Amino acid sequence: MAGSKLVVVGAGSVGTSLAYAALIRGSASNIALFDVNAPKAEAEALDLAHGSQFAAASATVSGGGDIAVTEGADVVVITAGAKQNPGQSRLDLAGTNVRILEQLMPPLLERAPDAVYVLVTNPCDVLTVAAQRISGLPPERIFSSGTVLDTSRLRWLLARRAGVSVTSVHASMVGEHGDTEFPLWSGATIGPVPIRDWTVDGERIFTPEYLDTTAREVVQAAYKVIAGKGATNYAIGLSGARIVEALLRDDNAVLPVSTVLSGLYGISGVALSLPSVVGRGGVHRVLETPMDGGELAALRHSADTLRNTMDALGV
Repeated sequence: MAGSKLVVVGAGSVGTSLAYAALIRGSASNIALFDVNAPKAEAEALDLAHGSQFAAASATVSGGGDIAVTEGADVVVITAGAKQNPGQSRLDLAGTNVRILEQLMPPLLERAPDAVYVLVTNPCDVLTVAAQRISGLPPERIFSSGTVLDTSRLRWLLARRAGVSVTSVHASMVGEHGDTEFPLWSGATIGPVPIRDWTVDGERIFTPEYLDTTAREVVQAAYKVIAGKGATNYAIGLSGARIVEALLRDDNAVLPVSTVLSGLYGISGVALSLPSVVGRGGVHRVLETPMDGGELAALRHSADTLRNTMDALGV
């Protein structure tokens, strides 16, 4: 969208990877990095700007520690917060990052009152509820990246097993962006073929055992990356840029972002990831996706897990 402005809050590994992905993909006309560490934000923005000639589309890049750089943003992606350490769950981060959010949201709203806010900082589901409470924004304008990346991880594994393009795999991870997330196998397909019916040389390759192993691998994926390199950043940067594009280009794309639910599946006051229509202005609709009995039980377990954490934190 011509003249569109993306603000990335946090110039750490995730924020800079997201800004880099957005620049390369031509996600926004203007990209601004904001971080309390002003020299870091300025240096990262300068480094990005130096390469802007080679990006997919012309874009300006700015950055710094003055909140004024966020002025007039169309989309604000929040990546700032304490990072997840090896062996630490996303929910362990909750208390620290909720307090950071309480300090961050009011000045952001003053400078960018009309923006759509996307939370990437973990635990993103808990922070989405906290951010909505702090901001007073409607759920469609303040949500998190949820299981968009987890879904990409799932599809990559399934595509590799089936020997097809990732774009031909239609399957989603839903629920908490964390240890209780799960795949919707009942509706998963490769092209038009149900995942359980996909065959290679006449043999069904997606056995219950393989699907269980794949689900565990997706849930553990971030821990594996963090153990090896200290953080996940490239893939979340790319998936975050895709969400930004859906918002700024009014794609009406179906993405499993996390919004605060109000009665869907009997769940309220908790943010969970479900396939949702994302376009200009935010989340237009959370889809009531068909689930079998086991999947519905898993979704409610995910909601209960998050609700227990929020109760403990007073969110």
